[in-house]
Amino acid sequence: MPDHFILEKDGRLATLTFNRPEKRNPLNEEIVLELESLLHQVRDDKDVRVLIFTGTGNTFSAGADLTQVKGVTDREERQRIFAPMGRRRGRLIGRVLEVLVQLEQVTIAAINGYAVGGGWSLALGCDLRIAVAGAEFWFPEVDLGVPLSPASTALLAAHIGPALAKEIIITCRHFKAEELLPLGLINRVVKKEELSATVRELAQSLANKNPTAVMVSKATVNALVLNQAVIRPDLLLARE
Repeated sequence: MPDHFILEKDGRLATLTFNRPEKRNPLNEEIVLELESLLHQVRDDKDVRVLIFTGTGNTFSAGADLTQVKGVTDREERQRIFAPMGRRRGRLIGRVLEVLVQLEQVTIAAINGYAVGGGWSLALGCDLRIAVAGAEFWFPEVDLGVPLSPASTALLAAHIGPALAKEIIITCRHFKAEELLPLGLINRVVKKEELSATVRELAQSLANKNPTAVMVSKATVNALVLNQAVIRPDLLLARE
């Protein structure tokens, strides 16, 4: 069985790639815990200034691994099976999002295709999002009988406000990357063949900036939108 992720480092850049394209880069408890461990590894690497997060195949991440409800056609039975799994996975996703959002490094989601449920949450947890044209996004949790996790809900609402967040979460509507661009949920939409070069060029330009200024700017914006205490620059360790 291949690794769930590939972590590569190139100077000041690190790339973390979902590596289960045959299952559309799913999320289960084992995979989420592995992701948490890898993010800690990136966090503790003082040479890395930018983390690129992407997927293999045509999917960023299809979210929850639904193997256990595959073939179950009755809606209520599917919800009965999925609900306890969804609640546990939501708590784990919340832990990973906390680590991801608080990374000192700048994070860029290179969204190469579908970003669904927890996969979309992970993209929202990154600082910047660049998606291929036609990439599709949605939160299926309500249709599966569980609420979207509090951490994911907070991130979405911080980006677009309560009214739109409620609509996206409760309707489970599918969105194309082009629709999310004017909402501020995507920074850029590019052709599929341009994604890698575009993201790498941006990552390199960010890695060359003053690391302390970048770190403080990121932390301050996060604190303001997530209602946290604003971090004093003198309390941060410089990445000179």
